[in-house]
Amino acid sequence: QRKLDLLKETKKGFLQKMFPKNGAKVPEIRFPGFTEDWEQRKLSEMAGFSKGNGYSKADLVEKGHPVILYGRLYTKYETVIEKVDTFAELKEKSVISNGGEVIVPASGETPEDISRASVVDVSGVALGGDLNIIKTKSELDPTFLALTISNGSQQKEMTKRAQGKSVVHLHNSDLKEVNLLYPKLDEQVKIGSFFKKLDVAITLHQRKLDLLKETKKGFLQKMFV
Repeated sequence: QRKLDLLKETKKGFLQKMFPKNGAKVPEIRFPGFTEDWEQRKLSEMAGFSKGNGYSKADLVEKGHPVILYGRLYTKYETVIEKVDTFAELKEKSVISNGGEVIVPASGETPEDISRASVVDVSGVALGGDLNIIKTKSELDPTFLALTISNGSQQKEMTKRAQGKSVVHLHNSDLKEVNLLYPKLDEQVKIGSFFKKLDVAITLHQRKLDLLKETKKGFLQKMFV
């Protein structure tokens, strides 16, 4: 548990320092060899936008076609989604992933909820209707984009753009206006790869901890009358 907590705190610390904040042009921490200021452009200049289609919790079945609903970004958030364990019967006019799409919830309970993004790093997955879909152009790495939307200065900007009271909405038209601060592609890729490795380590330790807890539970049930 201590090792898992330490890994999570380490990731949190790096997320706070590896993306520029408060109008800065560079982050506090950078990999060796990178010194240039980060550039700023509208996200609309660097990506294409679309929307998911159909599907809700009521459509989920035990076996069927893999599908991602917007709720996954709240209940089981991952920067990079590599495995999908929710299924539905495939509908006509479904939007299917090719791999590399960045998905952002179109609605949530609070503006903070909605300011998060994941990369769908697997093809052939149906993308539900309450998802904004961003397809990056060649100069923008999808993992970097997901990370900076969820943690960088763009997160605050998206929070301000979110509209609504009881249910908050965020549209592609809002995302297009986001001012994206980004470095050269090779630095983006390095940042994305670094956090992917941290996530793998966290997942591995979480599985070990869960297995130990289940093992203990099993022995407790069998070693006492």
